[in-house]
Order: sequence, then structure tokens, then C-alpha cells
Amino acid sequence: MSQKLLVIGYVWPEPTTTAAGGRMQQLLEAFLAFGYQITFASTASKTEYSLDLQSMRILETPIQLNHSSFDDFIQELKPEVVVFDRFMMEEQFGWRVAEFAPNALRILNTEDLHALRKAREEAHKQNLPFDLAQWKNHPITLREVASIYRCDVSLMISTFEMDILEEQLQIPSELLLHLPFMVDVLDEPLPSFEERKGFVSIGNGKHAPNVDAVKILRNEIWPLIRKQLPKAELHIYGAYLPQQVNEMHDPNNGFLVEGWAKNAKEVLTTSRVLLAPIQFGAGIKGKLLDAMRTGTPTVTTSIGAEGMHGDQDWNGTITDDWDIFAQAAIQLYHDQEIWRNAQKQGVWLLQNFYNKEKLQLQFKERLQTLTKTLDYHRSKNFIGKMLQSQTMSSTKYMAKWIEAKNKTQ
Repeated sequence: MSQKLLVIGYVWPEPTTTAAGGRMQQLLEAFLAFGYQITFASTASKTEYSLDLQSMRILETPIQLNHSSFDDFIQELKPEVVVFDRFMMEEQFGWRVAEFAPNALRILNTEDLHALRKAREEAHKQNLPFDLAQWKNHPITLREVASIYRCDVSLMISTFEMDILEEQLQIPSELLLHLPFMVDVLDEPLPSFEERKGFVSIGNGKHAPNVDAVKILRNEIWPLIRKQLPKAELHIYGAYLPQQVNEMHDPNNGFLVEGWAKNAKEVLTTSRVLLAPIQFGAGIKGKLLDAMRTGTPTVTTSIGAEGMHGDQDWNGTITDDWDIFAQAAIQLYHDQEIWRNAQKQGVWLLQNFYNKEKLQLQFKERLQTLTKTLDYHRSKNFIGKMLQSQTMSSTKYMAKWIEAKNKTQ
């Protein structure tokens, strides 16, 4: 009999609009390959971009916040594994899972360190230099790290974030698992330099670093590129683009705001260079991985490439200087040899850092080990037990108070 997995989603996954949606789809596919029977539950509303989970043989269940119906639901389901999609879901439902499915393996899918992203964004808005002390002292860090301790293992997508959790906060390595994007090794020919044209930038408009990157392209980088390449075009793609981005559409200067790309792979495959001047954020960037998968060299920043390539060369250029950024983009666009070498490096990075087969095997082995040794594993996590106890006596009764209040209204 197959084991049951419950995924509590922050949103219904949208792999065609967000990297987080793509990440969740990969996790679901991995669990299906492991033989799990999956139920996906969420308090959110679906959108036109939501993944068709039923076609993947995944059961769908809407759930409510601060409502005891979830207690009945999870007792009936009896899952062996529960995945919280981001720490906010663990905060809301973790105590209920611990009380009504105590033997279930609890996994936190972080996506990225939200506190790190938020602290960097705040520093950027205030035009201040960022350092890790700002992250360590951020109130969201306390919440996020508490969730990590309360779970049996947390999935980390970035090597940088693994390092700072272990080195800066001394979180035990057995509570963490580095599991980046998992992709198939390329086995088909890639379009050549000659078959491609134009620059491309892609990113969800609800994500502040993406909107900021478009502004940098429009005001700082594209004028420098256009000056040397007067006929070049830059195509801006992304779902949920705000009005301020749509108003940047300027065909006379080759700055074309295209909106949502139904097939991002096709868009990237026909483009010659991807531009990603990301100034803040966290995790690893799905757009940059998609560029590697389509053989498209990239120019990005140190934060853009953070945690993605170890100490190996990038598939293009990494720089935080906009003049150098523009020159690197022009060089990649013009020089076939440099472009081909960058493309080859991207394929190498895929094979050595994001190999789906190898990563799924590591993930499966960790799950099996945790399942067999769960009691011992938890006995070593005293801080987690302490935080779980505090949560059970605070969050639990706050949730019950909210539920009771809602019934009287």
C-alpha cells in the first residue's frame, strides 16, 4: 500500500508564472515517482494559471484557516508525510499536524529564506548597504527559524542559504537538506547562435525584485546597449506585470513589454541573451536555470547568481556594475565563440548541480532514513521540541479563540 503525503500549499502552484510554482511541481513529481498518494490542500483561491493537479492524479482539498475542520480532515487522511509549503503554512497548521498526526514526517519547503529577501529589500529601499546582521535581527527570521526547528527537515534551494543557517545560526545540518531545482539532463540539440536574436528578460510582476530589475534595464542598461546596437530589441515577459512596467513599452527604442509568456521555453530558446539585473532577493532564480536549460547565456548580478554555481564559472557574466553589465551583454550578443562557450558552461552546470535523477535519489534516501529513525531524530532536536511545546500552548489557543469569535459573528 502506497504511503500518503499531504502538501499544505501557500498557493495553488503556478509553474508557468513563478519559479516557486515550478519548484512545487518538481517536488510533486518526485513524490509521485517515489510511489506516494498525494493530497494537495490550500486556503488560497485558484487562478487561471493554476496547475491541473487532477491530471497528475493528485487529490485537491480546500482548507480553512483557524478552523477545526482541518483536525477532522487530517485524522481521516492519516498521512505519513506532511509538506508545509513555506513557513507561514507551518505556523498556521504545524501545531494541528503535530497534535492530530504526530507520527507524520514534517517537511518544510522553504522556497527561499523569506526574511533574507525581506531584509535585503528593506535595505535597498533605504539605499543602505546590506549585511547579514540585518537578516539575523529581522523579526521574520525568528519566525522562519522557529519553523525550521519545529520540522523534521527543511528543504533548502540555495547553497548560500544552507551556509548562513549553519554558520551564522548554528542550525544542525541534520535538520536541513540542500535540494535545488531538479531538471532532466539536456538530450536534444540547442538552437545555434545564428538561429537566435534579441535580448530577453522574464519574471513575475508580483515579485518586487523583478519589477526593480525592469526599471534598471529601462533606465540604466538598455540605453547603453541600444547606443551600440541601435536595431536590437529587448523583450520583457512576465505574468501580473504592474501598470508602471506596461507603460515602459517603447517600440521606437526596442524596449518591448510583452506580458505573460505562455511558453517560456520557446521564448528563451529563440532569444540570444537573457538579462537579469537583480538587486535584492533570495533563493535561486528559476529564470536563470531556464536559460541554462534552453542554452541561453545570461548576464546577471551577484545576488542573481547567488547559491547557483558553487565556485564554477557562470554561463555568461556576473557583475553589479551597469556599464560592465551592458558591455558584457553586447559582447555575448556579438561574439559567437564567447557565446558558445557560455552556452556549454550552462549545460555543464545543469549536469553537475541540477541533475534530476541524482537529486531525486538523494531526496528519497533522506526520506527513508528519516522515516526509519524519526523518534531518534526528534529526540536530538531539543530546541524543536521546546518550540513545538510553546506553539501548542500559544498559537493553538489563539487559533481556537479566532474560530470561536468567527462563529459568533
